[in-house]
Amino acid sequence: MLTRIDHVMICVPDLNEGIAAYQRIGFSVFPGGSHAGRATHNAIAFHEDDYLELLSLRDGECDHWAAVEPGSSDARLAEYLSRGGGFRYVAVQSDNLAADVAAMRRRGVDVGDATEGARRTPSGQELRWQAAGLGAKNPLPIFFIQHMTPRDERRRQVARAGDHPNGALRLDRVYIAVADLGPAVEVYSRVLGVPAPKIQRGAVIKADMAVFDLGPTGLTVAQPAEPGPAAEALARRGPGPFQVLYRTSSMDAATRWMASHGVPPPARGVRNTGEQAILVGPDHACGAYIGLVGPA
Repeated sequence: MLTRIDHVMICVPDLNEGIAAYQRIGFSVFPGGSHAGRATHNAIAFHEDDYLELLSLRDGECDHWAAVEPGSSDARLAEYLSRGGGFRYVAVQSDNLAADVAAMRRRGVDVGDATEGARRTPSGQELRWQAAGLGAKNPLPIFFIQHMTPRDERRRQVARAGDHPNGALRLDRVYIAVADLGPAVEVYSRVLGVPAPKIQRGAVIKADMAVFDLGPTGLTVAQPAEPGPAAEALARRGPGPFQVLYRTSSMDAATRWMASHGVPPPARGVRNTGEQAILVGPDHACGAYIGLVGPA
């Protein structure tokens, strides 16, 4: 079954610059190594059970497209990065990917077979997984992953897993902007295999939204209702993921860290749950909105 949001993928033209940007926001980000059979490398910020991935083409690949096989996933990434990059995909975790792919196909979902993936970390550790992506009939910005390497081993790939200056504990929600909420909810409901949730108003993102609960995490589909982050993201980049919300142990500690590292004071708002949240804008988070919610 689909158990939770596993990680978010933020694509950056320059990996070192992406690492520096997220370190200024207060994440402990470390180089993750290169992917087997790909022209990509990444960096990882691990939380309790999920992680943030910064992904880029290896040095020089963005400037030398001839080195990337035409029509490949790396070529599509190069084209995406040429437009500035940003929050590109949400990875949903499965505990039995072959069974989930079969169940999706029974629901009429266009989804590919589970394929093997691997990455070697700078320390030489090999991490393995299986992944499946959606086909052309269901072009949603999500894919599915089942890790073959146990979580505790994966956490050892970074020096300080879960120890972030901004107090980030875990991913709470991701937000995906859409132009028409009703049809989008129907598609996501069929793909994820869960009932369509009720529509509610997102007070911080200024949008009508539907939250699909996946274990302790929420995948939110949002249609702008007034000027705000969702409307800005939809106008700037079109439909797609635009915000990640993290639980933090201290919003004040996060704000102090950012202020001491040159990040302007994040916007503050009150969620429809009554909780206060802070929001770092895309200019300082490589094209994504990064929210933090928790105690002062």
